Amino acid sequence: MGSEARIQNILVTGGAGFIGTHTVLQLLKEGFRVTIIDNLDNSVEEAVDRVRDLAGPDLSRNLRFHLGDLRSNDDLERVFSETRFDAVIHFAGLKAVGESVAKPLLYYSNNLIGTLNLYEFMTKYGCKKMVFSSSTTVYGQPEKIPCVEDFELKAMNPYGRTKLFLEEIACDIQKADPEWRIILLRYFNPVGAHESGLIGEDPKGIPNNLMPYIQRVAVGRLPELNVYGIDYPTKDGTAIRDYIHVMDLADGHIAALQKLFLTDDIGCVAYNLGTGRGTSVLEMVSAFEKASGKKIPLKLCPRRPGDATEVYALTEKAEKELGWRAKYGIEEMCRDQWNWASKNPYGYKTQGT
Repeated sequence: MGSEARIQNILVTGGAGFIGTHTVLQLLKEGFRVTIIDNLDNSVEEAVDRVRDLAGPDLSRNLRFHLGDLRSNDDLERVFSETRFDAVIHFAGLKAVGESVAKPLLYYSNNLIGTLNLYEFMTKYGCKKMVFSSSTTVYGQPEKIPCVEDFELKAMNPYGRTKLFLEEIACDIQKADPEWRIILLRYFNPVGAHESGLIGEDPKGIPNNLMPYIQRVAVGRLPELNVYGIDYPTKDGTAIRDYIHVMDLADGHIAALQKLFLTDDIGCVAYNLGTGRGTSVLEMVSAFEKASGKKIPLKLCPRRPGDATEVYALTEKAEKELGWRAKYGIEEMCRDQWNWASKNPYGYKTQGT
């Protein structure tokens, strides 16, 4: 009998996206074999090529990419029939709050049907371990902070509801069949980029989140940053969020995966991934100006409906049970975001393509 352990195969849905690429890179470095399925709806294959470059020739042999959609049985059959997966990290999904309000059907169809299909194929092929990409939107407008995993959940928009429904579906599936082990990771606000500046966030269209918006102003693609709400009851009047470096987030997925492999009776359990500290919009702008040496012109706008005043995480549960905690502060987040932005002012494309 060979004493060498079999290399574990991980399927990463949405692995060409922002958090997906950074996590795939860390998985390769940890010795996993990785298969990505992504429909490139909000990402590009160039991002996967750059992950291969960063991983180097030896490790990148362990990476496969499939262009495919989770709503397509044919696409899933092709992926699952080819490789026996030990676990799935499920990132794939649409994620813009505003767009979800305008196009709820699109969000329910994509996020719910895609995930239900994925569960069907995982069941069919006997892969019953999942790390699910959830979101702080499941907390809605929290009545108190920091957010704790056992808070009552009440999403306030269709995107958040897809995450909330999928958390409940995951727990129902696990309850019905105790062989399942599912970890739900509730992300706070992912920012930053890999230190190389080769991979980072590249949203299509006008960005929905603060950092890519600041970044576009800094590289001259947008004239100013819209600051929504300067009359919040906070120290400087702007909203407060818990920003987390994407590399910390990627490491959180590795920690969750290890937990799935080592814990028989984990059930279906949720963890916050954040820093546990709140940063205001103006504090983030100031830190980015310092990192980039660029002035960010501001346009002060009224509050957006549905935006919470202050949201940050209690991260004790992840620290205790996953042995994970965020290492990076906002200085490193801004430094790495600017490094990516200055090297790739038009994201993965060159200007005009």
